Amino acid sequence: MPQRHSGIKALRQNRRRRMENLDIKTTLRKTIKTFLASAEAKNVEEATTNLKTVYKKLDKAAKRNILEKNTASRRKARFARVLASINK
Repeated sequence: MPQRHSGIKALRQNRRRRMENLDIKTTLRKTIKTFLASAEAKNVEEATTNLKTVYKKLDKAAKRNILEKNTASRRKARFARVLASINK
């Protein structure tokens, strides 16, 4: 445990930020799972709406430096390919 007031405050900030980042990551994982489930069920309308929310969550995570920008764009491209494959 830190001894100084600035260290105590920094620890408190780190814990708060960690919890916020974990929350964003878990919601991202849940939306990805719902998208993949709807894509596997070949439900095109539901998959397109879920893909929009996945895009939104990926962009938000990249904006907050939880994910790398290129990682987010790579995942978006992969999910777009998944949607295109069920559209055929």
